[in-house]
Formats: sequence, structure tokens, C-alpha cells
Amino acid sequence: MPVSLLALALSAFAIGTTEFVIMGQLPEVAVDLRVSIPSAGWLISGYALGVAIGAPIMALLTAKLPRKSTLILLMAIFIVDNVLCALAADYHLLMLARIITALCHGAFFGIGSVVVASLVEPGKQASAVALMFTGLTLANVLGVPLGTWFGQIFGWHATFWGVAVIGLFAFMSLILSLPANRDEKPVHLASEIGALANGKLWLLLLMTVCFASALFSYIAPLLLQVTGISNHGVSWTLFLIGADLTAGNMLGGRLPDWKVSFSLILSFSLIALFSLVFSWASQVLLLAEITLLLWAMATFAIVPGLQINVVRHGKDETNLVSTLNISAFNVGNAFGARAGGATIAKGYGLTVVPMVAAGLALVGLLVCLFTFRRSGGRPQAVRA
Repeated sequence: MPVSLLALALSAFAIGTTEFVIMGQLPEVAVDLRVSIPSAGWLISGYALGVAIGAPIMALLTAKLPRKSTLILLMAIFIVDNVLCALAADYHLLMLARIITALCHGAFFGIGSVVVASLVEPGKQASAVALMFTGLTLANVLGVPLGTWFGQIFGWHATFWGVAVIGLFAFMSLILSLPANRDEKPVHLASEIGALANGKLWLLLLMTVCFASALFSYIAPLLLQVTGISNHGVSWTLFLIGADLTAGNMLGGRLPDWKVSFSLILSFSLIALFSLVFSWASQVLLLAEITLLLWAMATFAIVPGLQINVVRHGKDETNLVSTLNISAFNVGNAFGARAGGATIAKGYGLTVVPMVAAGLALVGLLVCLFTFRRSGGRPQAVRA
């Protein structure tokens, strides 16, 4: 296993922590900044939109740079922006700081996926991408619950200071371990943009949007207000969810190396099922915990397949295509968070939010079935 994969996984851990830790601290942030929970949910949506908009822009702006230099630059920006989050004194400043942080997020994962896929043989590309994304899932196992606990003790500002420190370690590891690929093909902007003419690519991106929309963002408020778990219990639940996300991610790295279509169809079906069940099970502690763990495993089992499938269909123009899939993920994340917030604001209650998520997952399943029914061939391997 190349050491550079571990450096990319550490970077993914830092990025994932700063993205997801706000979910476990929505109640505290809302109280501290004197806003409602749906308004605080905009800190999730705003970040996601920043990733969605910033990913393709950053990919194009850095197109002429070697991929190693691009990843190092993006991590440097990430560190500075997390310091800005830590210094934010009100809601609007925090929102601005998170959007700035988000600008480098999508480009890092998109270009990082291309680098990872080029480091291994074709039959192991999805597994390699899964290894990088393990950093993202470990952010849910360790970063989110520890960040939530740390924020509850020292205040949520301290969490972002901690993330900045982790980012600094990731920055140094990228400099020391990433290989300089002298055989890397030059990037032509016209070719990168021309790759978007691939009609199937847009169906694959739509799949990602539907999947990310089905991730309900109000887990902490739902556990606190419906299930009746304490703040301490929420931290432990988030830890267990993160562990299952990691297990699902590693399983999801193996299945697409065997058959992408099967892995995606199965994952969409399970996400819809467990989301629907959770709307009822959330009122009983044991059932809520079991259902959430099953949901978490199904959720991240889909990620490596979605990412490597898009990269393969990008052919030689992979930078922009790969970052667009990260954008699609965050467009869906933003839409899902807003859909959940609107459901709460209209008085339907927190237990309806998982029902909305199940419906969105079913839409993704239909898109998935339609896409693979039309496709008769397998995508090619990624070339550096």
C-alpha cells in the first residue's frame, strides 16, 4: 500500500471532520448564535453549496498545475479557512468562513480520487478510492463524536482550532509522501469541458445527487428530541454510526471492483429501506440505534462505486469530471438539508425527515436502474 494513500486518507479525515462535525453541534451552535435549528442547518447547506460551486471552479483554475502541487495548495487553503471558522464571532461570519473552507473541499476529493486510481492497477481502483474515503468515514468515527464532545466542553470554536491542527499534519504528509508523476498527461481545458458532452455522465451525477439528498442531516436533534438521548448519548451514537460508515465504505470498495451496477442498486435499496424504518424506530431507543447502524453501513457502501464509476467515464479528462461528482454529492447534501429543514419548519415533525430521505433514495434507485439498463458496456480504467 503506497504511503501516499495514507496521507490522502489523513487529509480526507481533516476535511470530513470540518464538514460533518457541525451536525453534532447544531443545537449548541443554534443557541450560541441565537438562531433556530433550521437556520443553523444552513451551515450545512452553505458548506455543501460552497463545495458544489467551488469544486469545478478550483479544478479549472488549478488545471495547469501538477496534481501533487494542487493537492498541497488546497490543503494549505483548508488550514487557513478553518482558522477563520474558529475566529468567527456570529452566524454570518461563520457561514462565510465555512463557504470559503468548502471551496477547496470538492477539488481535493475529485483530484485526489484521480491520483489514487492512477497509483494502483485497474482491478483495485475502487478499493483504493475507498481507502482514501476511509479518512472521511473515520472523521465520523473519531472526528465528529470527539469534536462534538470537545465542543460541548470547550465551545464549538475550539473544534475548528483542532481541525486546523489536523490539517497542518496532513499538509506536511502530502509534501513528504505524494509522488511527482513525470508521466502525468497535460490537462487541456477544452478537453476537460468537452468531456461533459457524455450524456451518461450526467445520469451518473444525478445518481450522486439523489444519494446525497437522502442523507438526513438532523440526526442529533432527532435523537435528542424524539428518541430522548442525552448529549453524551448522542456523541456515542455518532461514534457507532461512524464505525459503521467505515465498514460500509470498505465493503463498498470491494463490490464495485467486482460489479458496479450491483453495488449501487443494492445500496440505494437498503438506504431507502432503513430510512423509512427509522422514521418509526426513532421513538424506541434500541430500535433507533440498530436501524441507524444498518443505515450507516448501507450509506457509505455506495460512495466508492459512485466516485470510481464517474472517474472511469471521464476517460482521459478526469479532473473536472471527478470534481463534478463531489459537487453533485454536495448539491444533494444541500438539497437534503433544506428539505429536512422545510419539513421541520412546516410543522410535520422530525420523524417525517427520514421518510423524505427514503423517498429521495427511491428516486436515486430509479435513476440507477434506468442508467444501467441503457448501458451495455463497462467503463474503462483510469489512466494518469
